[in-house]
Formats: sequence, C-alpha cells, structure tokens
Amino acid sequence: MRSEKEKMLAGDLYVANDPELRSDFKKAKKLLREYNQTTEDQGTRRQEILKDLFKKTGNKLPSITPPFYTDYGCNTVIGDDFYANYECIILDIANVKIGDNVMFGPRVGLYTAGHPIDKVIRNEHFEYGKPIEIGDNVWIGGNVVVNPNVKIGNNVIIGSGSIVTKDIPDDVVAVGNPCRVLRKIDDNDKKYWESEKARYFEN
Repeated sequence: MRSEKEKMLAGDLYVANDPELRSDFKKAKKLLREYNQTTEDQGTRRQEILKDLFKKTGNKLPSITPPFYTDYGCNTVIGDDFYANYECIILDIANVKIGDNVMFGPRVGLYTAGHPIDKVIRNEHFEYGKPIEIGDNVWIGGNVVVNPNVKIGNNVIIGSGSIVTKDIPDDVVAVGNPCRVLRKIDDNDKKYWESEKARYFEN
C-alpha cells in the first residue's frame, strides 16, 4: 500500500495527519523559523538554510527576502538566479518547479493544494495537490496567486494582482482575474529596452 506522501505527490487524495508528512512539515517549520529571523548580514546562513530546505537548487542559490513561507520545501525545485520579494508563499503539497532567472514581486503565492468540493469528503480531512511549473526568464508581479495544476511558459510576465488558473504560453504578458494573455512580447520590446539601457550609460 502506498504511503500518504506517495499519494500526495501523485496528486491523489491523501490525509496530512501522517507521521512522515508531519516530520517533513516540522523540519520545514524549524528551518523557516530560523530563516525568517536572520539578518541582512547573514547571507551565507540564509543560503545554507535554503539549500537544506528545497529539494534542489541551481548553482546560483536563491535569494528570498524574509519573511518566506512554505509547507515542505522538499517538494520544490528552483533553478539558477531566483529572487522572491517579501512574503512569498509556496504551498508545495505537489511538486513545484521554478526555472532559471525567475523573479517574484512581494506577496506571490504558489498554491498546489486543493480540497474536495464535496463537504462530507472535505470534512473527513482529505486533501489533494496538483503541480505548478514556471519556466525560465519569468517575472511575476506582486500579489499574484498561481493555482494548482498550472504551467507558466518561458519569457513570461504576469501582471500584479493576477490569479493564474490556466496554463500561460511562452513569450507573453498576461494579466487579470482570471489571468489571460494580454499580448505577445516582440522585437519592439527588445528595441525599446535596449534604447533605455543605452540612455542609462549615456548619463
């Protein structure tokens, strides 16, 4: 018979009140308590904690501004050069994968967790989770919520306050509740920002 953790990570119904899951949860909470109490002069210790917390990190370790919250951490994979601003929340009941060069504004939430619609089953404390995947070169604005079973493509910008309920393709700006594609990112964007960079070096 499968463990509750195996059921959880498979996206099936599971019960969280399980010794193995409680142990993982407790470890994460201890690490987070220390992390959120560190100072700006303890960068090395912060990176040690994140390396211990997450399932996998890139060669260039994440930079996450405290406070930060997660359920387990050990179900989250993060690529190179990840930055998250204040009050990031990652509920990694299911697997979370974040690519390279990803930036989060303040109060971004990744929520893989779900509860049954049926009240009887829900009140029996059954839960489930569905994965979230974020590609490379993604900027997610402040107060964005990413719901379970969502994949965000590469080179994407998600506007602040958006609620992402469905997959977002590559190379777009997407905004709203529910989040929808606003427009493609094209060469005009590249030209504009290259000119802005040139002006910076002229000053």
